[in-house]
Amino acid sequence: MILLILAQSLTGLAIFFVIGIIALLLLFYIIPVNLWFQAAVSGVQVSLLQLIIMRFRKVPPGAIVLAMITSKKAGIDITRDELEAHFLAGGNIKLVVNALISADKANMNLTFNTATAIDLAGRDVLEAVQMSVNPKVINTPPVTAVAKDGIQLIAKARVTVRANIEQLVGGAGEDTVLARIGEGVVSSIGSSVNHKKVLENPDVISKLVLEKGLDAGTAFQILSIDIADIDIGKNIGAALQMDQAEADKNIAQAKAEERRAMAVALEQEMKAKAQEARAKVIEAEAQIPMAMAESFRSGNMGIMDYYKFKNIQADTSMRDSIAKPKDRPKPLK
Repeated sequence: MILLILAQSLTGLAIFFVIGIIALLLLFYIIPVNLWFQAAVSGVQVSLLQLIIMRFRKVPPGAIVLAMITSKKAGIDITRDELEAHFLAGGNIKLVVNALISADKANMNLTFNTATAIDLAGRDVLEAVQMSVNPKVINTPPVTAVAKDGIQLIAKARVTVRANIEQLVGGAGEDTVLARIGEGVVSSIGSSVNHKKVLENPDVISKLVLEKGLDAGTAFQILSIDIADIDIGKNIGAALQMDQAEADKNIAQAKAEERRAMAVALEQEMKAKAQEARAKVIEAEAQIPMAMAESFRSGNMGIMDYYKFKNIQADTSMRDSIAKPKDRPKPLK
């Protein structure tokens, strides 16, 4: 009996102990004493009540306290309200704090408002700061252009850029820079008298492109443009001349065919007119005997007149036969 009572007492104590542990853990979760102690020993002023209220605002106290401690140790003054506001706006407070520390060590003028604006704009503010300190090299895709002599050149360039912190919000990206550089390369090669000038002095392309200020309105500052390689492509001028000659030939053939068709049509028309004229002559000749018979009946023509007419016809036929050239005998082989 005593053992049963003792066992029941021990079971009750164990249950009470487990409940106490759970309550204590829950209390430490709601009241982050460890974070408060960590902030206190780090010189960051934050109360337990503020840490508790952060949980109700869906703000992780650990991230806020760690960011405050990091910025405090780096000598950057950032308030708790600013960090909470940026977190609630969807920003990355750790990335912003690290970017501010990197900019401060590099003597760059980067404020908290600028850093948060860059972060909320969707750009990596820490990468931008690193690119400002350590410029980035961008390899352009092959750019094809044609010089004035018609020779095609294929150029590749290496562009050294660094981030322009002031233009990161609203500035154009890397694709715009590459497009502008390609346009500048095409323009400079196209203005060259011949391709040999470009091959002899490729730095002329770099100078012309840099003078145009292609980084205006972008998030980058172009430091240098180096022509890495230039290859000779096709003879576009000769190909165009060949195409033009082929087109001119086709046009001339079409016009000649048109003239031939017109000549054939005119010949057919003339033949038709000649046949019509012969038909009219035959018709008129057929009416001659009738007219002569009528002349005989009416007394306008006599027998002697008729014989004279026949003699004239015979004389005309004889003259025609004499005037016609005789067939020449074929030469012996």
